[in-house]
Amino acid sequence: MAISYKYIVLGGGVGAGYAAREFSREGARSGEVAILSKEAVAPYERPALSKGYLFPRDAARLPDFHVCVGSGGEQQDFKWYAQRGIDLILNTEVVKADLAAKALTTSEGHVYNYDILVVATGSTVIKLPHSDAAGIHYLRGIDEAEALVEAMSKAKESSRNAIVIGGGYMGMELSAALITNEFKVTMVYPKPFCMPKLFTADIASFYEEFYQAKGATIVKGGRASGFELDSQGHVKAVVLSDGRKLDADIVIVGIGAKPLTGLLSGQVDEEQGGIKVDGFFETSVENVYAVGDIATFPLKLYGDMRRVEHVDHARKSAIQAVQAIRAKEEGRSIAPYDYVPFFYSRVFDLSWQFYGDNVGDNVGDAVIFVAKARKFGCYWARDDLIMGVFLEGGSPAENQDLAKAAREQPSVAEFLAGWNRATD
Repeated sequence: MAISYKYIVLGGGVGAGYAAREFSREGARSGEVAILSKEAVAPYERPALSKGYLFPRDAARLPDFHVCVGSGGEQQDFKWYAQRGIDLILNTEVVKADLAAKALTTSEGHVYNYDILVVATGSTVIKLPHSDAAGIHYLRGIDEAEALVEAMSKAKESSRNAIVIGGGYMGMELSAALITNEFKVTMVYPKPFCMPKLFTADIASFYEEFYQAKGATIVKGGRASGFELDSQGHVKAVVLSDGRKLDADIVIVGIGAKPLTGLLSGQVDEEQGGIKVDGFFETSVENVYAVGDIATFPLKLYGDMRRVEHVDHARKSAIQAVQAIRAKEEGRSIAPYDYVPFFYSRVFDLSWQFYGDNVGDNVGDAVIFVAKARKFGCYWARDDLIMGVFLEGGSPAENQDLAKAAREQPSVAEFLAGWNRATD
């Protein structure tokens, strides 16, 4: 017998938690909303897993980082959902979504019907072939984080050699965590410098030199082609494509993620590897919404379609979708999503933020506008208008100035004059 809800949120990550909060704020009644999640815990702020969760002292643990603490909101633990009549259906894997029938089927054969569906399934890690041996780790969910903490504890009793494969977000943040835990870290990535989708070579060199000063070894242009195992089946070395072998007590792979769109594939319009949505995150199927990593949405600021994998967008897209749902029900209208791309990271005592665009058509090369010992920034311009801005070591006020510049797109001269006035 099917179980019915007015609203079902499919997924248990950041987007699901923020959608639940918005349904509560928008007046959803007790018993109308359910979250279906494979996770065993209530939605949490996933960025904590590669940062505070791995601290050697005073590490972050649940319930301290349940959503929505990452944006200054309430801590939504089990009690929070119960008090608002939102059903948390955990440890539940949906294996089939029949959008025509408005039905979701779980791995145990249970069927859930809905009137309105918000899909917030997020992404899963991209895995290397033959990387399932003991001692090789990926990080996406809290179970993997717990396994990694346990492995780090055991590896500390050995020679403490850690290999991190990947030079993107995960590679950088996990390398910092391992160094903080006093591991001997070797970073391996195939590109000429780290974070190539966002950093320039000059920006990357600052961070690479900083990591090396902390003790990291960096192997650029390196690709892992395999692993050597000991007699117990535990990884003991990473084999590179050029034949080199790197001794390893622990290996972490962070080479990217792919959106989990399979349940909807073939039933909705798709674009750029994601689910195509409008400015309210509604898909081509009425009353089915997709948010966060899986959504390819109109980026109003640049007049094109984008898919963005970042926690800031996961939060804001979930809020937009629920507000649109409630407005539609009440015969109101709201403005389409108007997002400024935003990325950030904090490692060691460093903290950078980026706003805007540095990859669009005709976006020029990065230009340094401030360069001090621990503070530097650059901008990207098109037709002499600011398109993207990056700043390491900025104050909250300075970072807000960057966000404003990315949205308003002043001339380069106006931007520089404003920056100089603010920092004089």
